[in-house]
Amino acid sequence: MTIPSGLLPEGLSDRLPPQAEASARLVRRVLDTVASHGYERVMPPLAEFEETLAGRLKSMRAQDLVRAVDPVSQRSLALRPDMTAQIGRIATTRLASAPRPLRLSYGGPVIRLRANQLRPERERLQVGAELIGSDSLAAAVEIVNVAIEALQAAGVTGITIDFTLPDLIDSLAAGPLPLASDEIELVRAELDGKDAGALAAISPAAAAYLPLMEATGPFHPAMEKLEALNAQLGGAIDSRIAGLRAIAKPIGWDITLTLDPTERHGFEYQNWFGFSIFAEGFTGEIGRGGSYAIIRADGSEEPAMGFSLYPDPLIDAGFGAEQPNRLFLPLHHDQSCAAQLRGEGWQTVAALTPQENGEALRCTHWLDGDEPRPY
Repeated sequence: MTIPSGLLPEGLSDRLPPQAEASARLVRRVLDTVASHGYERVMPPLAEFEETLAGRLKSMRAQDLVRAVDPVSQRSLALRPDMTAQIGRIATTRLASAPRPLRLSYGGPVIRLRANQLRPERERLQVGAELIGSDSLAAAVEIVNVAIEALQAAGVTGITIDFTLPDLIDSLAAGPLPLASDEIELVRAELDGKDAGALAAISPAAAAYLPLMEATGPFHPAMEKLEALNAQLGGAIDSRIAGLRAIAKPIGWDITLTLDPTERHGFEYQNWFGFSIFAEGFTGEIGRGGSYAIIRADGSEEPAMGFSLYPDPLIDAGFGAEQPNRLFLPLHHDQSCAAQLRGEGWQTVAALTPQENGEALRCTHWLDGDEPRPY
Protein backbone atom coordinates (compact mmCIF):
# COMPACT_ATOMS: atom_id res chain seq x y z
CA MET A 1 0.00 0.00 0.00
CA THR A 2 1.31 3.44 -0.91
CA ILE A 3 1.26 5.98 1.90
CA PRO A 4 -0.13 9.34 0.70
CA SER A 5 2.41 12.11 0.60
CA GLY A 6 2.38 14.14 3.81
CA LEU A 7 0.43 11.56 5.84
CA LEU A 8 1.59 11.34 9.46
CA PRO A 9 1.08 8.49 11.93
CA GLU A 10 -2.08 8.61 14.02
CA GLY A 11 -1.81 11.04 16.93
CA LEU A 12 1.08 13.03 15.42
CA SER A 13 0.76 16.42 13.73
CA ASP A 14 2.68 19.43 12.45
CA ARG A 15 2.57 22.87 14.02
CA LEU A 16 2.55 25.53 11.31
CA PRO A 17 2.98 29.31 11.41
CA PRO A 18 1.93 31.14 13.49
CA GLN A 19 1.17 28.37 16.04
CA ALA A 20 4.74 27.08 16.08
CA GLU A 21 5.98 30.53 17.06
CA ALA A 22 3.23 30.84 19.67
CA SER A 23 4.30 27.50 21.10
CA ALA A 24 7.92 28.61 21.45
CA ARG A 25 6.85 31.91 22.99
CA LEU A 26 4.59 30.26 25.58
CA VAL A 27 7.30 27.76 26.55
CA ARG A 28 9.80 30.60 26.86
CA ARG A 29 7.50 32.53 29.21
CA VAL A 30 6.99 29.49 31.42
CA LEU A 31 10.69 28.62 31.55
CA ASP A 32 11.74 32.23 32.13
CA THR A 33 9.37 32.38 35.10
CA VAL A 34 10.69 29.11 36.47
CA ALA A 35 14.28 30.30 35.94
CA SER A 36 13.57 33.41 37.99
CA HIS A 37 13.10 31.06 40.97
CA GLY A 38 16.49 29.44 40.45
CA TYR A 39 15.53 26.44 38.31
CA GLU A 40 18.23 25.69 35.74
CA ARG A 41 17.36 24.13 32.40
CA VAL A 42 18.51 20.71 31.26
CA MET A 43 17.92 19.11 27.84
CA PRO A 44 17.80 15.29 27.93
CA PRO A 45 17.77 13.28 24.68
CA LEU A 46 14.60 12.17 22.94
CA ALA A 47 15.45 8.47 23.31
CA GLU A 48 17.30 6.36 25.89
CA PHE A 49 18.00 2.72 26.56
CA GLU A 50 14.70 1.15 27.54
CA GLU A 51 15.84 -0.32 30.85
CA THR A 52 17.35 3.01 31.92
CA LEU A 53 14.21 4.97 31.12
CA ALA A 54 11.78 2.45 32.58
CA GLY A 55 13.68 1.89 35.80
CA ARG A 56 13.83 5.42 37.17
CA LEU A 57 10.27 5.97 38.37
CA LYS A 58 8.04 3.42 39.99
CA SER A 59 5.11 3.94 37.61
CA MET A 60 6.99 3.56 34.32
CA ARG A 61 6.13 0.35 32.45
CA ALA A 62 7.89 -1.04 29.39
CA GLN A 63 4.57 -1.64 27.65
CA ASP A 64 3.87 2.11 27.74
CA LEU A 65 6.95 2.95 25.67
CA VAL A 66 7.47 3.42 21.95
CA ARG A 67 10.50 1.22 21.32
CA ALA A 68 13.05 0.47 18.61
CA VAL A 69 16.31 -1.46 18.34
CA ASP A 70 19.44 0.70 18.25
CA PRO A 71 21.45 -0.46 15.19
CA VAL A 72 24.71 0.59 16.89
CA SER A 73 24.39 -1.11 20.29
CA GLN A 74 21.72 -3.67 19.31
CA ARG A 75 19.94 -2.73 22.52
CA SER A 76 16.33 -1.68 22.87
CA LEU A 77 15.74 2.09 22.80
CA ALA A 78 12.62 3.89 24.02
CA LEU A 79 11.26 7.30 23.11
CA ARG A 80 10.46 9.25 26.23
CA PRO A 81 6.77 9.30 27.24
CA ASP A 82 7.57 11.67 30.11
CA MET A 83 10.59 13.86 30.85
CA THR A 84 10.40 13.55 34.64
CA ALA A 85 12.13 10.17 34.57
CA GLN A 86 14.99 11.66 32.58
CA ILE A 87 15.40 14.51 35.05
CA GLY A 88 15.65 11.88 37.77
CA ARG A 89 18.37 10.06 35.84
CA ILE A 90 20.36 13.27 35.37
CA ALA A 91 19.97 14.23 39.03
CA THR A 92 21.13 10.87 40.38
CA THR A 93 23.99 10.30 37.92
CA ARG A 94 25.64 13.27 36.25
CA LEU A 95 24.50 15.71 38.95
CA ALA A 96 24.69 13.26 41.85
CA SER A 97 27.32 15.36 43.61
CA ALA A 98 25.55 18.71 43.04
CA PRO A 99 24.32 20.43 46.21
CA ARG A 100 20.75 19.71 47.26
CA PRO A 101 18.09 20.87 46.87
CA LEU A 102 18.74 20.76 43.13
CA ARG A 103 16.37 22.83 40.99
CA LEU A 104 16.03 21.79 37.34
CA SER A 105 13.63 22.78 34.54
CA TYR A 106 12.91 21.33 31.10
CA GLY A 107 10.75 21.58 28.03
CA GLY A 108 10.30 19.42 24.95
CA PRO A 109 8.17 16.84 23.16
CA VAL A 110 7.20 13.46 24.59
CA ILE A 111 5.49 10.61 22.79
CA ARG A 112 3.06 8.02 24.11
CA LEU A 113 2.41 4.57 22.74
CA ARG A 114 -1.32 5.15 22.97
CA ALA A 115 -3.55 8.19 23.26
CA ASN A 116 -6.93 8.48 24.96
CA GLN A 117 -10.29 9.89 23.94
CA LEU A 118 -9.81 13.08 25.93
CA ARG A 119 -6.36 13.77 24.42
CA PRO A 120 -6.06 11.98 21.05
CA GLU A 121 -2.55 13.29 20.36
CA ARG A 122 0.31 10.87 21.04
CA GLU A 123 3.01 13.52 20.83
CA ARG A 124 2.69 16.22 23.47
CA LEU A 125 4.71 19.17 24.67
CA GLN A 126 5.83 18.90 28.29
CA VAL A 127 7.28 21.79 30.30
CA GLY A 128 8.10 21.64 33.96
CA ALA A 129 10.36 21.95 36.96
CA GLU A 130 11.71 19.50 39.52
CA LEU A 131 13.11 20.16 43.00
CA ILE A 132 15.42 17.23 43.78
CA GLY A 133 16.47 16.32 47.31
CA SER A 134 13.37 17.35 49.26
CA ASP A 135 9.69 16.49 49.39
CA SER A 136 9.06 18.69 52.41
CA LEU A 137 6.15 20.98 53.08
CA ALA A 138 8.29 23.98 52.11
CA ALA A 139 9.14 22.29 48.80
CA ALA A 140 5.45 21.65 48.13
CA VAL A 141 4.57 25.29 48.81
CA GLU A 142 7.31 26.43 46.41
CA ILE A 143 6.41 24.02 43.61
CA VAL A 144 2.68 24.82 43.66
CA ASN A 145 3.25 28.56 43.64
CA VAL A 146 5.92 28.45 40.92
CA ALA A 147 3.52 26.43 38.74
CA ILE A 148 0.76 28.99 39.25
CA GLU A 149 3.09 31.92 38.55
CA ALA A 150 4.38 30.26 35.38
CA LEU A 151 0.87 29.75 34.03
CA GLN A 152 -0.11 33.31 34.87
CA ALA A 153 2.99 34.57 33.05
CA ALA A 154 1.75 32.65 30.01
CA GLY A 155 -1.57 34.51 30.23
CA VAL A 156 -3.66 31.73 31.75
CA THR A 157 -6.55 32.79 33.99
CA GLY A 158 -9.32 30.91 35.77
CA ILE A 159 -6.83 28.47 37.28
CA THR A 160 -8.02 25.66 39.57
CA ILE A 161 -5.67 23.59 41.73
CA ASP A 162 -7.06 20.23 42.87
CA PHE A 163 -5.15 18.72 45.80
CA THR A 164 -4.88 15.02 46.49
CA LEU A 165 -3.13 12.70 48.98
CA PRO A 166 -2.05 9.80 46.73
CA ASP A 167 -0.89 7.39 49.46
CA LEU A 168 -3.69 8.15 51.92
CA ILE A 169 -5.47 4.83 51.35
CA ASP A 170 -2.29 2.85 51.96
CA SER A 171 -1.62 4.81 55.14
CA LEU A 172 -5.13 4.34 56.50
CA ALA A 173 -5.30 0.69 55.47
CA ALA A 174 -2.10 -0.03 57.40
CA GLY A 175 -3.35 1.83 60.48
CA PRO A 176 -6.65 3.24 61.71
CA LEU A 177 -8.87 1.81 58.93
CA PRO A 178 -7.40 -1.65 58.24
CA LEU A 179 -8.20 -3.45 55.02
CA ALA A 180 -7.41 -6.92 53.76
CA SER A 181 -4.67 -6.89 51.13
CA ASP A 182 -7.10 -7.92 48.40
CA GLU A 183 -9.48 -5.08 49.31
CA ILE A 184 -7.08 -2.15 48.92
CA GLU A 185 -7.19 -1.94 45.12
CA LEU A 186 -10.97 -2.44 45.13
CA VAL A 187 -11.40 0.42 47.59
CA ARG A 188 -9.13 2.66 45.51
CA ALA A 189 -11.11 1.88 42.36
CA GLU A 190 -14.49 2.64 43.91
CA LEU A 191 -13.23 5.84 45.51
CA ASP A 192 -11.85 6.94 42.13
CA GLY A 193 -15.20 6.13 40.54
CA LYS A 194 -17.10 7.84 43.37
CA ASP A 195 -19.40 4.80 43.63
CA ALA A 196 -20.60 4.81 47.23
CA GLY A 197 -22.84 1.75 46.81
CA ALA A 198 -20.07 -0.37 45.32
CA LEU A 199 -17.64 0.76 48.03
CA ALA A 200 -20.02 -0.17 50.84
CA ALA A 201 -20.70 -3.54 49.22
CA ILE A 202 -17.04 -4.61 49.37
CA SER A 203 -17.02 -5.11 53.16
CA PRO A 204 -17.82 -3.28 56.40
CA ALA A 205 -14.15 -2.27 56.58
CA ALA A 206 -14.36 -0.73 53.12
CA ALA A 207 -17.56 1.13 54.05
CA ALA A 208 -15.52 3.02 56.67
CA TYR A 209 -13.90 4.88 53.75
CA LEU A 210 -17.19 6.48 52.66
CA PRO A 211 -16.46 9.77 54.50
CA LEU A 212 -13.46 10.27 52.19
CA MET A 213 -15.82 10.31 49.23
CA GLU A 214 -17.75 13.13 50.90
CA ALA A 215 -14.55 15.11 51.55
CA THR A 216 -14.37 16.09 47.90
CA GLY A 217 -15.09 19.41 46.21
CA PRO A 218 -14.37 23.07 47.07
CA PHE A 219 -11.35 23.14 49.33
CA HIS A 220 -12.60 24.62 52.58
CA PRO A 221 -15.87 22.62 52.91
CA ALA A 222 -14.04 19.45 51.86
CA MET A 223 -11.31 20.09 54.42
CA GLU A 224 -13.91 20.46 57.18
CA LYS A 225 -15.25 17.00 56.32
CA LEU A 226 -11.73 15.57 56.22
CA GLU A 227 -11.03 17.14 59.60
CA ALA A 228 -14.22 15.60 61.00
CA LEU A 229 -13.04 12.17 59.84
CA ASN A 230 -9.63 12.84 61.35
CA ALA A 231 -11.25 13.58 64.71
CA GLN A 232 -13.04 10.21 64.56
CA LEU A 233 -9.67 8.56 63.84
CA GLY A 234 -8.03 10.20 66.83
CA GLY A 235 -5.90 12.59 64.79
CA ALA A 236 -4.34 9.91 62.61
CA ILE A 237 -3.95 12.29 59.66
CA ASP A 238 -3.11 15.47 61.59
CA SER A 239 0.08 16.01 59.59
CA ARG A 240 -1.72 15.60 56.24
CA ILE A 241 -4.35 18.16 57.18
CA ALA A 242 -1.79 20.63 58.52
CA GLY A 243 0.20 20.18 55.31
CA LEU A 244 -2.76 20.87 53.04
CA ARG A 245 -3.69 23.97 55.05
CA ALA A 246 -0.12 25.28 54.86
CA ILE A 247 0.14 24.70 51.10
CA ALA A 248 -3.18 26.42 50.45
CA LYS A 249 -2.53 29.43 52.70
CA PRO A 250 -0.20 31.49 50.43
CA ILE A 251 -2.17 30.85 47.23
CA GLY A 252 -3.89 33.95 45.88
CA TRP A 253 -7.62 34.56 46.14
CA ASP A 254 -7.96 34.42 42.33
CA ILE A 255 -7.02 30.72 42.28
CA THR A 256 -9.81 28.18 42.86
CA LEU A 257 -8.84 25.37 45.24
CA THR A 258 -10.50 21.97 45.39
CA LEU A 259 -9.77 18.71 47.18
CA ASP A 260 -10.09 15.07 46.20
CA PRO A 261 -8.05 13.26 48.86
CA THR A 262 -8.18 9.82 47.25
CA GLU A 263 -7.60 10.69 43.58
CA ARG A 264 -5.02 8.29 42.12
CA HIS A 265 -5.39 8.54 38.34
CA GLY A 266 -2.20 10.09 37.02
CA PHE A 267 -0.59 10.02 40.48
CA GLU A 268 0.69 6.46 40.46
CA TYR A 269 4.22 7.44 41.46
CA GLN A 270 3.44 10.37 43.77
CA ASN A 271 3.47 9.70 47.48
CA TRP A 272 2.22 12.05 50.21
CA PHE A 273 1.05 14.99 48.08
CA GLY A 274 -0.21 15.65 44.56
CA PHE A 275 -2.07 18.30 42.64
CA SER A 276 -3.79 18.70 39.28
CA ILE A 277 -4.03 21.98 37.38
CA PHE A 278 -7.11 23.02 35.43
CA ALA A 279 -7.97 26.22 33.58
CA GLU A 280 -11.34 27.73 32.78
CA GLY A 281 -12.55 26.83 29.31
CA PHE A 282 -10.42 23.68 28.96
CA THR A 283 -11.49 20.07 29.30
CA GLY A 284 -9.23 17.97 31.47
CA GLU A 285 -6.09 18.91 33.31
CA ILE A 286 -3.33 21.00 31.78
CA GLY A 287 -0.73 19.93 34.34
CA ARG A 288 -0.03 17.99 37.49
CA GLY A 289 2.63 17.69 40.14
CA GLY A 290 3.50 16.47 43.59
CA SER A 291 6.02 14.58 45.69
CA TYR A 292 7.72 11.39 44.55
CA ALA A 293 10.86 9.29 44.93
CA ILE A 294 13.62 8.86 42.36
CA ILE A 295 15.19 5.40 42.23
CA ARG A 296 18.99 5.52 42.29
CA ALA A 297 21.14 2.91 40.55
CA ASP A 298 21.78 1.15 43.89
CA GLY A 299 18.05 0.85 44.59
CA SER A 300 17.93 3.60 47.20
CA GLU A 301 15.53 6.50 46.83
CA GLU A 302 15.90 10.27 46.73
CA PRO A 303 12.90 12.50 47.53
CA ALA A 304 11.73 15.04 44.99
CA MET A 305 8.90 17.46 44.23
CA GLY A 306 7.89 18.84 40.86
CA PHE A 307 5.26 19.75 38.29
CA SER A 308 4.68 19.21 34.59
CA LEU A 309 2.53 21.32 32.28
CA TYR A 310 1.05 20.08 29.01
CA PRO A 311 0.38 23.34 27.15
CA ASP A 312 -0.83 22.05 23.76
CA PRO A 313 -4.50 22.90 24.47
CA LEU A 314 -3.42 26.40 25.50
CA ILE A 315 -1.48 26.86 22.27
CA ASP A 316 -4.42 25.58 20.21
CA ALA A 317 -6.60 28.17 21.96
CA GLY A 318 -4.27 31.03 20.99
CA PHE A 319 -2.15 31.46 24.11
CA GLY A 320 1.32 32.70 23.24
CA ALA A 321 0.12 34.21 19.96
CA GLU A 322 1.24 37.71 19.06
CA GLN A 323 0.79 39.73 15.88
CA PRO A 324 4.33 40.75 14.94
CA ASN A 325 5.22 43.88 13.03
CA ARG A 326 6.08 42.16 9.76
CA LEU A 327 7.62 44.44 7.15
CA PHE A 328 7.79 43.77 3.42
CA LEU A 329 11.03 44.99 1.81
CA PRO A 330 10.66 45.76 -1.93
CA LEU A 331 13.46 45.16 -4.37
CA HIS A 332 16.43 47.54 -4.07
CA HIS A 333 15.41 48.63 -0.55
CA ASP A 334 17.82 50.42 1.77
CA GLN A 335 19.57 47.55 3.55
CA SER A 336 20.98 49.69 6.37
CA CYS A 337 17.49 51.03 7.10
CA ALA A 338 16.12 47.46 7.12
CA ALA A 339 18.84 46.35 9.54
CA GLN A 340 18.00 49.26 11.85
CA LEU A 341 14.31 48.35 11.80
CA ARG A 342 15.12 44.73 12.64
CA GLY A 343 17.08 46.03 15.61
CA GLU A 344 13.93 47.84 16.71
CA GLY A 345 11.93 44.61 16.65
CA TRP A 346 10.53 44.47 13.12
CA GLN A 347 10.40 41.21 11.21
CA THR A 348 11.42 41.85 7.60
CA VAL A 349 10.56 39.86 4.49
CA ALA A 350 12.68 40.82 1.50
CA ALA A 351 11.28 40.53 -2.03
CA LEU A 352 13.16 38.22 -4.35
CA THR A 353 11.16 39.08 -7.49
CA PRO A 354 9.09 42.09 -8.59
CA GLN A 355 5.90 40.00 -8.58
CA GLU A 356 5.82 39.28 -4.83
CA ASN A 357 2.94 40.61 -2.76
CA GLY A 358 3.69 41.62 0.83
CA GLU A 359 0.13 41.16 2.05
CA ALA A 360 0.08 37.63 0.63
CA LEU A 361 3.25 36.97 2.64
CA ARG A 362 1.39 38.03 5.82
CA CYS A 363 3.21 41.34 6.15
CA THR A 364 1.47 44.11 8.07
CA HIS A 365 3.59 46.93 6.58
CA TRP A 366 5.80 47.73 3.60
CA LEU A 367 8.95 49.84 3.46
CA ASP A 368 8.46 53.14 1.65
CA GLY A 369 11.93 54.65 1.43
CA ASP A 370 12.92 54.61 5.08
CA GLU A 371 9.39 54.61 6.53
CA PRO A 372 7.18 51.54 7.28
CA ARG A 373 3.69 52.03 5.82
CA PRO A 374 0.69 49.89 6.85
CA TYR A 375 -1.16 47.91 4.21
